[in-house]
Amino acid sequence: MNPQLIGMSDIPGTYVFDIETSHKALRLNRFFWKMIGSGWRERFVADPEAVLTESGLNELEKELIRTCDWLGLVRIGANFFVLEKFARVMKVSNMQVYALMRGETFEEFLATRKVPDAR
Repeated sequence: MNPQLIGMSDIPGTYVFDIETSHKALRLNRFFWKMIGSGWRERFVADPEAVLTESGLNELEKELIRTCDWLGLVRIGANFFVLEKFARVMKVSNMQVYALMRGETFEEFLATRKVPDAR
């Protein structure tokens, strides 16, 4: 582990994304990275199960993707920046993802912002 990250995983709600995590979740993160390609997105929307299987994802990864369990995906090593690509495909904004990760409704989340009416 990177010496700069020692103790970071002890902070509640912190999920360290280091080289070990990156390697462990490479297949998953490649699946999400491919969402930049319109052909991949179109295939996923048309037949998600076929694309999930083709990607070689395990059952846990597939289930977290099917249910859009954003926090669960981060916990197993998904990089948030590639999750943003998937969120667009699922028509979910970053702020909606943040709310779900915090276990809040979108309205509850917005009320915690300094500019609660900003969307």
